[in-house]
Amino acid sequence: MKAFSIFIGGIAVGLGVQYAIAQGQNNDIVRVNHVGLAVPDLDAAVTYYTETMGFPEVFRVDTPTGDVALVYVQVSENTFVEIQPVNENRPQGISHFGVHVDNMDNVIEMFRSRGAEVEDSRLSSTNAILSNIYDPWGIRMELAELPPESLHRQAMDAWR
Repeated sequence: MKAFSIFIGGIAVGLGVQYAIAQGQNNDIVRVNHVGLAVPDLDAAVTYYTETMGFPEVFRVDTPTGDVALVYVQVSENTFVEIQPVNENRPQGISHFGVHVDNMDNVIEMFRSRGAEVEDSRLSSTNAILSNIYDPWGIRMELAELPPESLHRQAMDAWR
């Protein structure tokens, strides 16, 4: 029940952010794309979200040492849950929410012009272009540009 509550809380946060972003009328911001969860038992969480919730696993990424770094399950065509193991820097719970953007440079510039501290963009191991913004309370919003070679875009395209 706790996992379901966390999931519902993440969706509520996502919808609130989606509404706030829509009010900003920036056409480079597409939608809330995912909610990141940090869990103490990755295998049990993946089993729960795939078997109990019925969300298919669409990709996973390993660390250089071969451990699983993250698993993505797909809720709908454009919505995912990112599941990661807890560690010393990532406590259990909702770790972040991800926002899909079409033009990372434009979005970074827009948020910086509004006074937000935005990290420079980088290419992730999933071939997405990522950046992060932390709000004044430490909540992380991950910006994700999803080119055709990104695992996210491939999962979205395969949904059809």
